[in-house]
Amino acid sequence: MFKKDISPGAKSKVKSSVQRGLRQKFLETYPGFEPYIDEVIPKKAQLDAIKLPDRATLYAIDNIPLFFQRFDDPPIPHLRLLHAYPDTVPTIQIDRGAIRFVLSGAALMAPGLTSAGGRLPDKEHALQVGDVVAVKAEGKEEICLVGPLTMGTEEMKEKGKGVAMEQGHYLGDGLWKMHLS
Repeated sequence: MFKKDISPGAKSKVKSSVQRGLRQKFLETYPGFEPYIDEVIPKKAQLDAIKLPDRATLYAIDNIPLFFQRFDDPPIPHLRLLHAYPDTVPTIQIDRGAIRFVLSGAALMAPGLTSAGGRLPDKEHALQVGDVVAVKAEGKEEICLVGPLTMGTEEMKEKGKGVAMEQGHYLGDGLWKMHLS
């Protein structure tokens, strides 16, 4: 999504009523953040909106990136936020062979998730198209990619091929490298 280095665009302060709405939308989308929401988006803190390319906006508090949003899509947590709160969104795992492709910005392919080193949730906890997931890599601790699925996890298991996620925010992309201060 943000393959190239990007520089922050215009920064503006978010009105308190809009901030409450964004906070509520974030909690609706990611209920796992409920116990931490006052730490992530304190009620009295000033939320800043930073314009990004491709009609996206990054939201930050005190130059700490929290989440970004394109158009009216759901907000997507920044990787730095997910590293601080790793169990707040559903997680899947890629095998070792997929790591270099993911970190170069390639689409996430189902074989990297369905192979021996990959991990998908069981049928009871299946994820659907459009669900935002955090992607961990086999043998690594931190989340390396976050974004919406383009294929449900049960379909991935059934087909074993295809694009599982077309775009996302990954370690080393322009959003990761962007300095807000």
